[in-house]
Amino acid sequence: MSHPPPPNWMLQQERSNLAILKLMVWISLTLGRGIGRLVLYGIATYYVLFAPKARRASRKYLQLALNRWAEWSDGFRHVFYFASTIHDRIYLLNDRFDLFDIEVIGAEALHASLEKQPGALLIGAHLGSFEVLRAAGRGKAGLKVAMLMYEENARKINSTLEAINPAATEDIIALGRMGSMLEARERLDQGYLVGMLADRALGEDATVDCEFLGEMAAFPVGPFRMAAMLRRPVFFMAGLYLGGNRYQIHFEPLADFSAIPREERETAIFSAQQHYAGRLSHFCRLSPYNWFNFFDFWQKK
Repeated sequence: MSHPPPPNWMLQQERSNLAILKLMVWISLTLGRGIGRLVLYGIATYYVLFAPKARRASRKYLQLALNRWAEWSDGFRHVFYFASTIHDRIYLLNDRFDLFDIEVIGAEALHASLEKQPGALLIGAHLGSFEVLRAAGRGKAGLKVAMLMYEENARKINSTLEAINPAATEDIIALGRMGSMLEARERLDQGYLVGMLADRALGEDATVDCEFLGEMAAFPVGPFRMAAMLRRPVFFMAGLYLGGNRYQIHFEPLADFSAIPREERETAIFSAQQHYAGRLSHFCRLSPYNWFNFFDFWQKK
């Protein structure tokens, strides 16, 4: 039995280096965020110059999001925003919330949902910073946030997080294991917000074509099927980086699977996924340098 090839985003070579990351952690925590950010300019310049596939993919996306030709300066800013959000994890994971100006939009609907029943699902994308959401929850609102992700990604993320703060790995739930769904349900029952990203698929994942930035693209169905099985309200989430030390967190009601009959589930899943793609398009146009998929997202497999 043959297996489908891995998708483009999994084929791209990992450029992270744990030793360099640990050095960056030391520099940033010892010498401060300002000194640490100086290094980001060199990193962004390197990627723009020496990662041609990522550069071409960035330009294709930016031209759709900006509705104009994407200049080299746009590509640099795109990569610099990505590097900035990664760098800021160092401080957010070490509870240095005082360094950031974080605005939260749409939290009222989320709190109203949590008052009716414990737990809610957050479905986002590789858009801005998920870490700022977890940090804001811990630091400001007293919300507990866990993250569901593919097992291989979970291992890589945990290695990164352990280099920054070993305690940060406690709220990562790896998908693909026997107990993944049970663990997610337990967290929801404990009042957690459980987050998933729904803009990348593994090779064997079922996908549905949705309109995204004016063109059709394949999105994985799995996160929405899981949301339907967990029977909780679902909110779109985005932690947008606005430059400097400013972030803006958005919550929007996306779907509510808590009372949908089984026979209507597939229709509700399809509707939620199309709604998701529409909101992702909106936020990519609102803050175009925040979407961090540096591969040809629209290429058919």
